Amino acid sequence: AVAAGMPVASGTAVHSNAKVKIDASNAKDGYIMAAYTAQTQKRLKVRVTGPDKIVYTYDLNNEGRYEVFPMSGGQGKYTVAVYENTTGNKYAVAYSTTITAMLTDNFAPFLCPNQYVNYTENSVAVKQAASLTAGKKTELEKITAVYKYVVTTLTYDKEKAKTVKSGYLPNVDNVLAAKKGICFDYAALMTAMLRSQGIPTKLVIGYTGDVYHAWINTYIP
Repeated sequence: AVAAGMPVASGTAVHSNAKVKIDASNAKDGYIMAAYTAQTQKRLKVRVTGPDKIVYTYDLNNEGRYEVFPMSGGQGKYTVAVYENTTGNKYAVAYSTTITAMLTDNFAPFLCPNQYVNYTENSVAVKQAASLTAGKKTELEKITAVYKYVVTTLTYDKEKAKTVKSGYLPNVDNVLAAKKGICFDYAALMTAMLRSQGIPTKLVIGYTGDVYHAWINTYIP
């Protein structure tokens, strides 16, 4: 059985060709799952374009296993495409499809794990979030407790910031154990903790001025 809020490839709505599978069975819950099923050593990308016309580009593993990607653009039609590296920085489309998401909740994409915010019900970060928020009456009190814990527990890892490679993905439990990280680690850890408490949280990666950065948005009444 899959715990509530945990993504699953149900197999009831699969878009595929000889190389790629896109499971959209639970698009109503704000995510799709993608896997490259053919044999390859090439780099792979997933590009998700929603009704807001914002294009999100992600790496995809070449091990044949599903990864979870959010439908961040709200309700409507999405184009999901998987690309394989040809030469240098050039990529060719391996498969492309359109998916219509009739979301059960506008915040659904920000309530479950995905590639950037990866956790399970057994993650230490999830258990820590439950402990921190126990007895807190409002969502704002829960956010405050998690925020204070993250920013006082972690220290900024300057060496990692200098050496981190493109395609890096945080492991929230490893970050928690190390008690240090870069902005992406801080954001992923806090996002995982809040989502596990049912608080919609969006992890954002982009530029603040000319600095590449990661941060979060939370949504409460």
